[in-house]
Amino acid sequence: MDLEKRPARQPVEPPVEPSAELSAEPSAGQMAVGRQTPEGCLAVVIRVPVRIVVLVLVVPVRMVWDVLVVGGRFLTDAVLRPLGRASLWVARAVLVWPWVALWRYVVVPVAKGLGRLGYWLLVVPLVWLYRYALTPVGHAIAWVAAGLWSGVVWVAAGVWARIVGAARGVRAGLGWLYRWTLAPLGRGIAWLARGVGVGIAAVAVALFTALAWLVRYLLVVPAVWLYRYVLTPVGHAIAWVARGVAWCVRMIFTGVWLGIYWTSRVLLVLPALAVWRWVLTPVGRMLAVAGREIREALGHAWRVAGWISLAVGRFLANLFRWIFVEPTRWVYRTVLTPAGHFVRDVVWKPLAAVGRSVGRTTRQALATARESVRQARAGVRSALFGQPAEPEPVHRREPGDAGTRTLGRSKTALTKD
Repeated sequence: MDLEKRPARQPVEPPVEPSAELSAEPSAGQMAVGRQTPEGCLAVVIRVPVRIVVLVLVVPVRMVWDVLVVGGRFLTDAVLRPLGRASLWVARAVLVWPWVALWRYVVVPVAKGLGRLGYWLLVVPLVWLYRYALTPVGHAIAWVAAGLWSGVVWVAAGVWARIVGAARGVRAGLGWLYRWTLAPLGRGIAWLARGVGVGIAAVAVALFTALAWLVRYLLVVPAVWLYRYVLTPVGHAIAWVARGVAWCVRMIFTGVWLGIYWTSRVLLVLPALAVWRWVLTPVGRMLAVAGREIREALGHAWRVAGWISLAVGRFLANLFRWIFVEPTRWVYRTVLTPAGHFVRDVVWKPLAAVGRSVGRTTRQALATARESVRQARAGVRSALFGQPAEPEPVHRREPGDAGTRTLGRSKTALTKD
C-alpha cells in the first residue's frame, strides 16, 4: 500500500528572493523533476487545504511584522539615534567639560604653585643641610670608625696568633700519646678479638648443622608425607564435589532464567513489537507527512505574504509620496529656499561679520592682559628670589676657531705652547 511506503526525501532548494521568485518561471527540467518525485496520496490530500488555511492565517501576521520592522527602523533613525547623540552631548557638557575646565584652569595652576613653594621651602633647605652639615659630620664619623676598626683588627690578629701557637703544642702532645700508647694497646685488643671470634664462629656452625638436621627429619619430612598422601586426595575429592554442586546450581538458575525470559517475551515484548510495527509506525509516518506539509505550507505562505506585504508597502509609499512628499518638496524649493537665501544675505552675514570683529577684539584684549600678568609675575619673582645665576663658562679642551690645526702648521692643539 502507498500508506506503508516511506515517502521519498525531496531535495532542499536554496532560498530565492520574492522578486526573483515572482519573475522566474519554472523550467522544463524543474517541472520534470517535480513530476518524477514520488508522493503518497496523503501528502496530495493534505497539501492544498493546509496551504490555503495557512496563507489566510499568515498574511496578517506577515504584514504586521513588516509594519513593525519599518516602524522600528524609522524610530531608530529618526528618534533614538538623534536622542542618543543629544543625550551624549548634554552629558559631556554637564559632566565632562566642567571637570576638564576645573582641572586645567584651577587644579593644575594651584598644583604648580604648591610645587614651587614646596621646592623653595623644603627641598632647598634640606639640600643645603645635607651638603654643608650632614656630609662633613658623616665624613668625620666614617674616619673615626675606620680608625677604631683598624685597632680592633690589630688586637684580634695578635690574640689569634697566640691561640694558634697553643693549639700547635697541644696537637704535638696528643700525637705522641696516640703513637706510643693507644696504637699498641689497640693492636693487642684486635688480636685477642680475632681469636675469640674464630672460636665462636666454629661453635655456631656446628650447632646450626645439628639443628638443621633435626628440623629436616623431625618436621619437614613428616609434613611433606602428610601433604602428599593425605591432604592432596582429600582436596581433590572436595573440589570434585564443589564442581558438581556448582553445575547443579547453574542448571537450576539457567532453567529459571529461560522460563522468565520466554514468559516476558511472550507477554510483553511480542505485543509491544506488534503495537510498534502495526500501530505506532503508520501513525508516526502520517504525522510526519502532515508535519512536513504544514512546515512547507508555512514557508510558502510566509514568502507569499512577503510579496503581498511588499506590494502593499510600495503602494502606500507611493501614495504617501504623492500626497505629502512632493507638495513638501515643492514648497521647500519655491518658497523656503528663496526666503532662506534672503535671510542669509541680509541678516546672517552682517551679524557674522560683527561677531568676528568682536571676537578678534576680545582675543587681542585677553592677549594683552595675559602678557601684563606674565610681566608682573616675573617682576615679583625677581623681587623675592633675585635674578637667576648666570651659568659659569666651561673650559673646553678643543681649540677655538683661531687655534685650530691647519695643513700649514706642524703643531696640534695638544702640542702647541
